[in-house]
Amino acid sequence: MYLTVRDATKLYGTFTALDRVSIGIEKGEFVCLLGPSGCGKTTLLRLIAGLADLDGGKITLEGADLSQMPARKRGFGIVFQSYSLFPNMTVAENIGYGLKIRGVPRSDIAARVAELLDLVKLPQVAENMPGQLSGGQQQRIALARAIAVDPQVLLLDEPLSALDAKVRAELRDQIRQVQRALGIPTLMVTHDQEEALALADKIICMNHGSVVQAGTPEDLYHRPATRFVAQFMGISNLLTPEDVTRLFPDLLPPRPATPKAQLACIRPEQVDITPAADGTAMVRSISFLGNLRRLEVDSPVGPLTVETHGTNPCRTGDPVSLRVAPDACTWVIDDAPAPKAVPA
Repeated sequence: MYLTVRDATKLYGTFTALDRVSIGIEKGEFVCLLGPSGCGKTTLLRLIAGLADLDGGKITLEGADLSQMPARKRGFGIVFQSYSLFPNMTVAENIGYGLKIRGVPRSDIAARVAELLDLVKLPQVAENMPGQLSGGQQQRIALARAIAVDPQVLLLDEPLSALDAKVRAELRDQIRQVQRALGIPTLMVTHDQEEALALADKIICMNHGSVVQAGTPEDLYHRPATRFVAQFMGISNLLTPEDVTRLFPDLLPPRPATPKAQLACIRPEQVDITPAADGTAMVRSISFLGNLRRLEVDSPVGPLTVETHGTNPCRTGDPVSLRVAPDACTWVIDDAPAPKAVPA
C-alpha cells in the first residue's frame, strides 16, 4: 500500500472525532472519503495532510512514518473548498508559487505554468487576477497550483461543493481526467454520493468517526453491508424477512448466517412494476426526473420507491403488481441505533 493510515485516533476534549480508523491508498488510485457532516472525514484528511496531530495511530507513505513530519515537508498537494488563491497574484503567479519558493528557475516555472493551464483548459487566463475568474475557473486554478509541484499525494477537501450543479459536473469530469493523466494518488472528501460514485476507484464510507464500509462504487451501491450504507448510498427499500415473504412470496434469496438482525435491501430500479387490476399495491405519486420516473407506491408492507426509465403505463392511483429478481435482494445488517426508552 502506498499511503497507509493505521488506527488513527483524534480527540477533541471528551469527543472522539476519529476512533482507530485504518485506510490505505494505492499508487494512482482515486479514493473518496464519503459520509455525512461530522462523520470525521475532513478530520482524517487534515491528519494525513499534517494540519492536525494524531492522538493515536500511525500514518506512513511507502513505509516512511509521517506522524511527526510537518505539513510542509510531506510533499502533498491540497485543494480546499474555498480555493484559497492569493488575491494579489496573477493566475500564473498563483500556479507557480510553490515552484518559486523551491528555487526553480523562472523559465522552468513559466513552462510548467503554461503546461498546467493547458491541462485544466484555461490557457487564456494566465495574466488574470483570481477575482476576474468564475468559481469553477478558480477551482481549476487551485487544482493546477496543487499539482504544479508534482505532489506525492493530492488531497481534495470538498472542492466542488460551492459550485452550481452544471459547473460541478463539468469540473468533476475534468478532475478525474487530470488525475488519470498524471497518475497522482488522490484522496477526496465529499458528502455527495453521486460525486463519489462518478469519481472514485474506491469509496471509504464513514459514520460517527469510524469506517463503516470500503470498496468499489459498485460494491457499496449494489452490496451495502449495513442499513446506514444502503440508505446513504442512494435510495433503498429496506424490508424485514417477514415483509419480503409477504410482498414477494416466490422470492427465495439466501440469507447469510449471522446473529445480527438483517434487512433486505432492494434498489428502486430493481423493482418491476406493472398495472394490475388485482394488484395489492397502489401508485401514490409519480415524479418525472428527465431520464427516469420515480414512483412512490403504497404496498401491504408500507411505502416503497420504484424507478423506471422511459415511458411507463402506470398512473397515480393505479393498482399495480411488483416483482423483483432473486439477485436484486441484498441482505444488510440493521445497524440503526436502538430507540431511546421513554420515561414512564
